[in-house]
Amino acid sequence: MSAAGTSSEAGTQPGIDPRGPRFGAAITAVLLLVVVGLALSGAAVAATAVLAALVAIFAWGAFAGIRRHPWGRLYATLVAPRLAPPTHREDPAAPTFAQLVGFLITGAGLVLHLLGVPGALVVAASMAFVAAFLNAVFDYCLGCQLYVLLVRAGAIRPRRA
Repeated sequence: MSAAGTSSEAGTQPGIDPRGPRFGAAITAVLLLVVVGLALSGAAVAATAVLAALVAIFAWGAFAGIRRHPWGRLYATLVAPRLAPPTHREDPAAPTFAQLVGFLITGAGLVLHLLGVPGALVVAASMAFVAAFLNAVFDYCLGCQLYVLLVRAGAIRPRRA
């Protein structure tokens, strides 16, 4: 198994284990909640540092692909071996696009915060938290849904991840 629960064995379905991105979303949601809590309690430097780390992790997933995402590697190493094989596989293009959306939202919040815009860090982290929470708890990926809508509208071409 590779990073996000993909298999390199002959005869298996291509794609990723859909439980991998949900696992990553749960970790991300907890860290985003920490960012919001730190920022609201006055620990702006710590909140900025954690959000900067999350921006980097979103960038990693967006530009290197969901298969190489750190949370996906953690899932494939620690969690997937303890579970039954997935019943289906998922195209990695939509979750990779969702990482780009997370990168843009958290990145914009970080930049605006560093430029002195009040509340930018909390608003961006809160928005990203809602998306991560929906994915982790309800298996509803907002970024993935946005990807599908943009492909159907012809605004973007489907990616072959």
